Order: sequence, then C-alpha cells, then structure tokens
Amino acid sequence: MSAQNDQDPQIPILLLKEGTKETKGGGDAERNNIAAFKQVANIVKGSLGPRGMDKMLVSSIGDVTITNDGATILKEMNIEHPAAKMMVEMACYCCDG
Repeated sequence: MSAQNDQDPQIPILLLKEGTKETKGGGDAERNNIAAFKQVANIVKGSLGPRGMDKMLVSSIGDVTITNDGATILKEMNIEHPAAKMMVEMACYCCDG
C-alpha cells in the first residue's frame, strides 16, 4: 500500500513495515486471506458446542489462562495477518456489545 508523494508524484511513499510482502491481483491474495481465516477458525472450533474442550493459553510472560470462550481465545491470540486480525477485531467487537 502506498500514497502519492506531494513533492514528486512518481515516487510512492511506502506505508508498510520493512519486509512486508504485497500481493496484487488474481486469486493469491484471496487464497491467503481464506487460509488465514481457516486457521483462526480451526483454533476456536475445538472449544465450541456442548462437547467443546478447554484451551490452555500461555502468554509471552508465562501467564496461563484456561478457557473455552471463543472471544477470550481470539483476544489473547497474537495475529499478524492483516485480514485475519481485522476479522478477529470485528468478532471481539460484536461480542463486547
């Protein structure tokens, strides 16, 4: 993603972190987004329903949380994929009311 430079319209200003990959066109971006969504869904899926199992979440500082609440699981995840992160933020926003 880039914005136009006011001083020289031919030189784009980069708005992404160093080393970020940009995927354009076709189905590559769509496939990457779908794969990220599926991975997030698979993590939460095991805790859903009457036979759902608890998940043990361990933070980077060693704190342990045991829960089967999907919103709690999503909030504690450190997601870097932009589309997956947006999906989790929307889901958590809807749960918080």
